[in-house]
Amino acid sequence: MAGAVSYRDVFRVPEFRAMWLAELQSVAGDQLARVALSVLVFADTGSAALTGLTYALTFVPSLLGGIFLTGLADRFPRRDLILWIDGLRGCLILLVAIPAMPFWSLCVLVGIVSLLQPVFKSAQLALLPDVLGEERFSTGMAIRSITIQSAQMAGFAGGGLLIAVFNPYVVLVIDALTFFGSAILIRLRLQHRPAARTAPEPGARGSSLGQTWGLLFADRGMRALVLMLWLMALVAVYEGMAAPYAALFGGSAVTVGIILAADPLGSVIGAFLFSKFVPEHRRPGLLGPLSIAAAAPVALCLLRPNIVISVMLFVVAGAFGTIVVMQTTTAMTLRLPDARRGQAIGMSNSGLTTATGISPLLAGILSDKTNAATAIGWFGLAGTGAAVLLAIAWRRASRTAPVPTP
Repeated sequence: MAGAVSYRDVFRVPEFRAMWLAELQSVAGDQLARVALSVLVFADTGSAALTGLTYALTFVPSLLGGIFLTGLADRFPRRDLILWIDGLRGCLILLVAIPAMPFWSLCVLVGIVSLLQPVFKSAQLALLPDVLGEERFSTGMAIRSITIQSAQMAGFAGGGLLIAVFNPYVVLVIDALTFFGSAILIRLRLQHRPAARTAPEPGARGSSLGQTWGLLFADRGMRALVLMLWLMALVAVYEGMAAPYAALFGGSAVTVGIILAADPLGSVIGAFLFSKFVPEHRRPGLLGPLSIAAAAPVALCLLRPNIVISVMLFVVAGAFGTIVVMQTTTAMTLRLPDARRGQAIGMSNSGLTTATGISPLLAGILSDKTNAATAIGWFGLAGTGAAVLLAIAWRRASRTAPVPTP
């Protein structure tokens, strides 16, 4: 192993094991719920538009939560916040699982669950350096990336199988149980730590948000990290364009599924190889080239390669893109002051969520004028150009103020 910290070293930390297992089952449960909700709403309403709206509600409110609520991760003890959010989300999903629930009530409940997700994530990521210490943090982030992507694939596949055997209501109850199980693990295995910021700061809430945004863009190095993180969401436009891209080549629903599976498959491979064989001290310096390597394969869609080659390109893009997301998040977390860490991470993830939602919309508009391959390819080409500029900015910033490494 190239790095000084192995996976075994990280798993020897009891608190990390609890956090890892809690997140693993929670993420898998989320994917089960998305499949179940899609099937349930379409069966009840027969409307593809309402089904799409329900699915969107599992993502869109996260943007508001990331902007306005993630400061809670600094104002309250993070372990307690994680515990209560998981318990609340479990209760809300149980309400969703009640048969004959009115559609508007279902939308409100699902929206609240989505709204709470960035608060949970920011508290968890801000707590992780305290649990692992800086020397194990990077390897712990790699383990998270691998397991989250694996849990997403298992959740999507398992959701379909469980619905085939049981029904959507049973699957929703299982999702609720994963939240309760996560809360119990956190309650029993994580020690209490005081809040990072114990007293409210003078000034309005808007001032606090502005200060955190200023922290994210405080210097050239931090700006490059944030923009590289957001760029990876724009480059991964092929996920949102999977259906029209498959149709361009005469593919079926199976083809769509294969395209959707390409990115998480690449993510697992990339995170594993990078964390295993790239030494800690070399990782920050590779961020620029890796960003370019994530965007360049997507640009090759301009050549309209066949579906097999396209999927291979998406796997490669997913591998490099996940490494960039993992490494930029690691570098940002280590640079952020603890008193602002939760809110800053939550707001940067809000930008990531926004970019994830905007890119398929813009690509779809462009695709209507051209075709799916051309639209995706232009996004890849533009992303490659942006990655080159960010790589230069990051290299210059690293020379003047080296990034702290474990």
